[in-house]
Amino acid sequence: MKNIVITGGSDGLGKTLAENLSKDNKVTILATNEAKLKDVASEVGCDYYVCDVTDYTSVKIITEKIGKIDVLINCAGLWIQEELDANDIDRIEAVVKVNLLGVINCSKAVIPEMKKNGDGLIININSQAGINHKAERVVYNATKWGVTGFTKSLQDELAKYGIRVTDVMPGMMKTDMFKKLNIEKNMANGVDTKEVARLIRFIIDTPADVMIPEVGIKNINN
Repeated sequence: MKNIVITGGSDGLGKTLAENLSKDNKVTILATNEAKLKDVASEVGCDYYVCDVTDYTSVKIITEKIGKIDVLINCAGLWIQEELDANDIDRIEAVVKVNLLGVINCSKAVIPEMKKNGDGLIININSQAGINHKAERVVYNATKWGVTGFTKSLQDELAKYGIRVTDVMPGMMKTDMFKKLNIEKNMANGVDTKEVARLIRFIIDTPADVMIPEVGIKNINN
C-alpha cells in the first residue's frame, strides 16, 4: 500500500485516478472545490484537503499534514484557447499558474521528505501539447512545454536520491474540461480516463529502480 496524493482530484482524470488507486492504496485528493472533494472522497473512500496548488505556503502546510507521500500525481490543470490577443489576461495568468507553477509548487513540497526516504515517484500529467504546437493554443501549449522541460530536468536532478519522475502525455481525454467552459467539442476520439488511469497504475507498480521517463497515450483516431 502506497500513500498517494492527487491534485485536481475532484473531477476528470483526477477523480478516475482516485477511484482506481483507492482500492489498494491510501489516497488523498486535493482541489479547490470542497463540495466536489467531499463527494468524491465519500464515493471512493479516500481523504481530501482543499488546496490551491498555486499557493506554495498552502501546499506545504497540507503536504506536511498528510505526512509520508510515496507518489505525487500532478493532475490539476486548466484549459485556454483562441488567438493570443483574444485571451483574457486574468485567464492567461490562472492557466500559467495552475498548469506550470502548480506542478512546480507541489513537487517542491514533497521532495525533501522523499529525499529523506531515498524513494518516491512524481507523475506529471502533461499533454500531447507538451511536445506539439498548434495555433490558438499558444498559452496552453506554453504551459505544457514548460512541464516537459521541468519534468526532464527534474529527472536528472532527483535520480541520485532514488526519486523517479515520469511525464505522462495524454491526447484529448473524455472529460468535462471543455463543457465547463461552454466549448462545444466532439469528444468521440478522446481517450477514456480509465485507460489513462490504468497506465498510471502500471507506472506506480514498476520497481523502484525502474523509471519511465515519458509516455504518451491517446485514442487511435485522434
